[in-house]
Amino acid sequence: MASPPATTSEQAADIEVDPTFLRSSPSPSDTDSAIGSTTTDVSTSSLSSTILQYREIHGRTYHNYTGATAQGTEYWAPNDDNANEQLDVNHHLLTLSLENKLFLAPLKSPQNVLDVGTGTGIWAIDFADEFPEAAVTGIDISPIQPTWVPPNLKFVVDDATTEWAYPDETFDYVHIRYMVGCVKDWVGLYREAYRCLKPGGWIEHMDCSVGLWCDDRSIPEGSVLDEWVGIFRKAGPLMGGQDFFLIEGDEFVKRLEEAGFGEVKTRVVKVPVGSWPADKKLKDIGGVNLFSMHRDVEAFALYVLTSILKWEIVEAQVFLAKIRSELKNKAYHGYTLW
Repeated sequence: MASPPATTSEQAADIEVDPTFLRSSPSPSDTDSAIGSTTTDVSTSSLSSTILQYREIHGRTYHNYTGATAQGTEYWAPNDDNANEQLDVNHHLLTLSLENKLFLAPLKSPQNVLDVGTGTGIWAIDFADEFPEAAVTGIDISPIQPTWVPPNLKFVVDDATTEWAYPDETFDYVHIRYMVGCVKDWVGLYREAYRCLKPGGWIEHMDCSVGLWCDDRSIPEGSVLDEWVGIFRKAGPLMGGQDFFLIEGDEFVKRLEEAGFGEVKTRVVKVPVGSWPADKKLKDIGGVNLFSMHRDVEAFALYVLTSILKWEIVEAQVFLAKIRSELKNKAYHGYTLW
């Protein structure tokens, strides 16, 4: 497996490996079974019944939002309980990786905030609690958010990849996170955000590139994890250009600047997969990341493998079993890039 892709962004330092993780053997201790799960309720009073009639593919449910165009939005992630719990674990993981911060933008007293692709709404809930004076809106194509939320927060079923219904200069802050592989036209989405931001407002987008990277080349080329990267490089163009490698080559920066934004700042975060780092904090973060990826790697790949690449379900499940096994190999010192 190659080193992380070249970028002009500020890079994170190499991660030192714990010497006990220099052997090749799967270890159940790499997963943190103490992490809890959260189930959420959905308010159905104001929703079209068709939105709640989720599509089922190989036992997993997916959104049924078609919006004004009635053509639908192709989104690879399921919206069932397992997938939603995964989103909440990822929220915990990313908050830890940002030193318990919800955001990095220099916000002072935001009054109107939009969370794009809010998912289970967990980030929006935490933000609304931290800024009770702000009016926070979370939008998503799946109505999977809870009904009991802070009074300054509302959720709206909407597709952020279409024209936004909000007036010019509405928001002080637009937050986007974990939308990898979901958007065909990032420049168009960023332009809508630019239009809807007040002068001096901020947009913050935290996302990842699919795959594992390593500093010590411990993940060999030709491994199943290496094949995983190739699968998503092939799938993106077949999905109309939905990019699974957003942070390579500073694509964020190029698209934000094309949309009109200036003073674009970037920060690359290495999030280890497994408890292999020598640093105690990174070891804990790596344990959470491994737990998250291992518990439902199917959620990330099943739709892509079967609906886009047309694999048979048995072939896909065998491949995912191999991925789970390699994720737990203690000799592999990989990390995800955010």
